[in-house]
Amino acid sequence: MEIRRRSMAAVGVFVLLGVVVALGHWYETQRARAQPLPLRPTVKAVLVHVTNAGDRGPGTLREALFVVATATGPTSISIEVPKIDLETALPAFVNGHGVKLLGQAPGAQIDAQALGAGPVFDVSGPNTSIDGIMIRNCSGAAILVRTVRFRLSASTIDSCDVAVEVAENASDILLERNHFVKDRLGVRFGAAGHNSVVVNNEFVKNKDAGIWAVRGAPDSHDDVIGIHDNKFTEDGIGIVAGNISVLVERNDFINARGADVHLVGAGAVIRANRIHGGASMGIVAENARGAVIDDNEMEGLAAYGVMVRGSSNTLVRANRLHNCGYGLAFVLGDARGVSTAVGNTIIEPKFNGIDVIGDSPILRRNQVLHAHALALHVEDFQVPDGKKVQSQPFLEDNNFGGGPVGGSNATVAGQANPH
Repeated sequence: MEIRRRSMAAVGVFVLLGVVVALGHWYETQRARAQPLPLRPTVKAVLVHVTNAGDRGPGTLREALFVVATATGPTSISIEVPKIDLETALPAFVNGHGVKLLGQAPGAQIDAQALGAGPVFDVSGPNTSIDGIMIRNCSGAAILVRTVRFRLSASTIDSCDVAVEVAENASDILLERNHFVKDRLGVRFGAAGHNSVVVNNEFVKNKDAGIWAVRGAPDSHDDVIGIHDNKFTEDGIGIVAGNISVLVERNDFINARGADVHLVGAGAVIRANRIHGGASMGIVAENARGAVIDDNEMEGLAAYGVMVRGSSNTLVRANRLHNCGYGLAFVLGDARGVSTAVGNTIIEPKFNGIDVIGDSPILRRNQVLHAHALALHVEDFQVPDGKKVQSQPFLEDNNFGGGPVGGSNATVAGQANPH
């Protein structure tokens, strides 16, 4: 009995100790909850006002860029003078928290005529946006972008060498509702940066090209530059794309001096665009691979609507051409990867509807109506060393509207018009 009483006493002590420990834990928990959390330091957004139109000193754009470079949070620069005349290079945008540059004064203008060959704005920090300004007369680039998440909107860049230079390491670029006027190049891409879009801009009288997206070798990434709903007027060439993947959709091209779109290398889709007038050609695919030219409308071009030259596996599909000098041309294509024209409609070409020279494309379900010369013209090509490159197009279910089919290739020249 004595042993049993001692055992029960020990169990009681153990239970009591457990209750004491539980009560202690509960007390500490409630005490910790009652303590206020330490306050995190708040980061205040910085707004810098540009009120001095000079090149340097308090209130200038230069001073504002130095201020935002050292800020510990997001910053904004408000340009509140109508014109700034730059004399020396500005510091770069380097704030990693984001910078917004806003043109508050009506027509806020930055004139870079006295500046050297460097960029007016060097955008090196992420999350930078520029809105509502005009940059003029720069001998170099107006804006150099070498970072991620950059946006340019509602701005005008006039008479610069390159309006916007996008470096290879840049991505998430949005250019919208801008005017690129009388520059040598409107926008130049060094590569197809992830999630880059050019939308609702106007390109007017740019000397060489509105958009230049060219690199020496095919881009190894799957990223595509989206170029859509823009207007190109009287540029040297509207868009030059070479070895950079582009999706060109729903744009208007008017009176280009060279070609409206020039493709070189791999990675281009040209779809649902409207091309009006111009002294030269609409779309040129030169040494292109796997290009898709689809559902475009072309009218009033002096030369060819579509020229496919030295290219392979190019698809020309469902395009509509009317009142152009010529319709389609296939010249010296790759016999190992023949190109195809299917479902195109060509109405009243001033000369030939389809020219095939030293090439053997697949021509299927095309219509050439009221050609003023030949509906289909096929010629072998005589190279300078005396060899002849034969043209042997494959024809299926085309409608040549009763127009003549001719050329040096006896098989095609003697083939009856299927309609």
